[in-house]
Amino acid sequence: MNPEYAIEVRDVAKCFKLAPQGGRTLKSLIVDRARNWRHWRVSRDFWALREVDFHVVRGETLGIIGANGAGKSTLLSLLAGTMTPTTGSVVCRGTVSSLLELGAGFHPDLTGRENVYLWGAILGLSRQWMRQRFDAIVAFAEMTEFIDQPVKHYSSGMYVRLGFAVAVEVDPDILIVDEVLAVGDAVFQRKCLERMARFRKDGKTLLVVSHDLQTIRSVSDRILLLDGGRITGLGRPESVLHTYERCWRKQFCAEQAREWGSGEAAIEDVAFLDETGKAVDCIEAGAALRVRLTLRAACSIQRPVIGFSISDIDGRVLHGSNTQMGNRQIDELATGKTVVDLVLRRVNLGAARYLFSFSVHSEDHRKQYHRVDNAFPLTIDNPAPFEGPVPIESDWEWETL
Repeated sequence: MNPEYAIEVRDVAKCFKLAPQGGRTLKSLIVDRARNWRHWRVSRDFWALREVDFHVVRGETLGIIGANGAGKSTLLSLLAGTMTPTTGSVVCRGTVSSLLELGAGFHPDLTGRENVYLWGAILGLSRQWMRQRFDAIVAFAEMTEFIDQPVKHYSSGMYVRLGFAVAVEVDPDILIVDEVLAVGDAVFQRKCLERMARFRKDGKTLLVVSHDLQTIRSVSDRILLLDGGRITGLGRPESVLHTYERCWRKQFCAEQAREWGSGEAAIEDVAFLDETGKAVDCIEAGAALRVRLTLRAACSIQRPVIGFSISDIDGRVLHGSNTQMGNRQIDELATGKTVVDLVLRRVNLGAARYLFSFSVHSEDHRKQYHRVDNAFPLTIDNPAPFEGPVPIESDWEWETL
């Protein structure tokens, strides 16, 4: 054990017992036993986490990402102390405050005021201490008008505001925040991020789970990636997010994606970059986009043609072009690695998710060295309301005859 670590997780696994399909009743138990006791329907083991081993240094912010069902919430529950591991050990040094799920820790029949003091008692804080922090909690949550109403009448946003306010204002050494911040509005989310930044500046330890990759990238010192209950990545944000995005793209595009080629060249990587050079998976309509292709050639290829296309989610091609059509002929693709940037000055499409395809083929189009269709998704945000993928300015005129 290292005292410099705020959190140490050593070879942790968590197993849940799943009830047999259809549930168990007294009648079914008796019937099963009468038929054949050896074939009783029994519960089965589900391992939500396996071989999880990592540490968090004091003052560090660790982001945790992964697909739904990867084990993120289970891991946070173990760290918060609301669950115990089946095997292994979890050590948290210092006071821990957590916001794991909407309404967690609140009694629906108690008022907001009563729940604040109840939460403080659960955390082991004295009533005097909570009384000193109470006004700050209510002010942060902007709940003065509703603090004496039963929380069962609160909206989801009010739950989150009060829960986050309590979690941060009790001044813990370790703060654990799950995806619940996504419930709040944009103004409150910004307020929470500012408070979390101050928390980090004060040298406190922060663990945060979010599907918002931009948020995770901006607040984390390191990122931990979970997949199927195991750690598949842990390190610098850009590196781990790159791994996650590649896996996500592969899973998302599984039905539409196709890949083939003769093998003389390969498209090894595709990255979407905004105007600042930051990797993105979503851009605003009308913004510029740079797509960075990493190619690797097994031999020298003379006058290759590199192409792309954009399709809708059903695979219908909306636009396509290549270096030949754009009069940007490449004389040679040398043996080894080459980086090629596709620059789209203005991506003006409707709000939707689109699929990009890329290819490297011969000048006469007879040989595909490598082609990957519909394997790279990108989301476009467009506030303008209209049907279809293409925005066209329109107006209406009329007169009464």
